[in-house]
Amino acid sequence: MRIVAGDLRGRKLLALEGDETRPTLERVKEGVFSSIQFVLEGARVLDLFAGSGQMGLEALSRGASFAVFIDQNPAATAVVTQNCKALGVFSDCRVATMPAESFLAGSKEQFDIIFMDPPYRQGTLERLLPAVSDHVTPGGFVLCESEPEAQLPEKAGGLELVKQYRYGTVKVCKYRKDGE
Repeated sequence: MRIVAGDLRGRKLLALEGDETRPTLERVKEGVFSSIQFVLEGARVLDLFAGSGQMGLEALSRGASFAVFIDQNPAATAVVTQNCKALGVFSDCRVATMPAESFLAGSKEQFDIIFMDPPYRQGTLERLLPAVSDHVTPGGFVLCESEPEAQLPEKAGGLELVKQYRYGTVKVCKYRKDGE
């Protein structure tokens, strides 16, 4: 696993051992970042269900200004912290070990881009999208990775589904928050 583009291009990332996490495939990551390339510069990013932190770190490499990484698994957040330090971006990050629900309920922060890649087939995206909407800046995006058969809503809070992408066994849904 590595950073695909930007200032940190080609740098390798540590991954969580075992099968508790499912790292985003490189072609999925390329597609996701291609779809948001013009809004990355200076963006504040939230990587929920961070795993190794590869999505938030890729965003930092491509011009995002700050990233928050949330995962409830302490081993995952330890890997994220190691990756941030190894890449020299730790000062542009915050890493927290907690459930996504707790972060969303206790935080007032807003982000330009939110990545969500929870465990599949548990209804997590459907359940959390309305709460996530409160943390997206007007005009911001939420990118949800799921199994292809997941039925995500057209609207959730202030979010509207604008595009769906399929990459074999992965579906990515792109939501946009009203510009208000």
